[in-house]
Amino acid sequence: MPADDRAPPPDLLDQVRRALAEDVGAGDVTAALVPAEAIANATVITREPAVICGQPWFDQVFAQLSAQVRVEWCVPEGAGVAADTLLCKLGGPARSILTGERTALNFLQTLSATATATRQYVDAVAGTACRILDTRKTLPGLRTAQKYATRIGGAQNHRMGLYDAVLIKENHIAAAGSIAAAIGRARATTRAWIEVEVENMGELQEALSARPDVIMLDEFPLESMRAAVKMTRAADNGVKLEASGGVSLDRVREIAATGVDYVSIGSITKHVRAVDLSMRFSDS
Repeated sequence: MPADDRAPPPDLLDQVRRALAEDVGAGDVTAALVPAEAIANATVITREPAVICGQPWFDQVFAQLSAQVRVEWCVPEGAGVAADTLLCKLGGPARSILTGERTALNFLQTLSATATATRQYVDAVAGTACRILDTRKTLPGLRTAQKYATRIGGAQNHRMGLYDAVLIKENHIAAAGSIAAAIGRARATTRAWIEVEVENMGELQEALSARPDVIMLDEFPLESMRAAVKMTRAADNGVKLEASGGVSLDRVREIAATGVDYVSIGSITKHVRAVDLSMRFSDS
């Protein structure tokens, strides 16, 4: 699995540039009603508990609009905060703050939602050896941003895309002829880590014999997971186990307690509800 890394992704500037182009287009005709020389101050609060994430995107929105906008953060990236917490203060040209408000909040509320959902799962398995993984079920165009947010939430990234790891699933196995054949071809063609999905104990035994890096247990009942962990440990060949499919917050700890190494969860990126944030102009 990829290593943990809390650094923002290299395409952050492009993500912000595209978002501003989408929103501003040829110009903000409403902000143009405000005198060009007007200076404003504003504050951002959260109306609900959250793990705050997305500050680099928020900052970059205003940096691309005006070098004169100042953003002062009152909480660090990744902080868990209560409702009504003051997150940051802004000051600078009123037009720029008005123009950037929605795009900046969109990034902050979406990435905070991802980090918040992730932290709930990470906290649920605290004290076990199991790690929470994200998936490729991300918002189009925001994959690196959401995967950054899951890291801020305490999870570990699964593969970034189709290019950086092999994940052999049911249709790949059918096309290749067998689990062993698919893994063998992968070993011959790539140095990336190799994972294979299995749906029953027979497929698990076949996969263990072929020795991928990770075996994904797809929709295994808890008792089958325990048996899979026992079989894998008896094989003693360094293969890791990942549980996937139908994982909810109320049962993730039971899954982690079976002894699997990872639990992958698509909902932390695809089912998020944006955190309720508010920006208001202020006197100072």
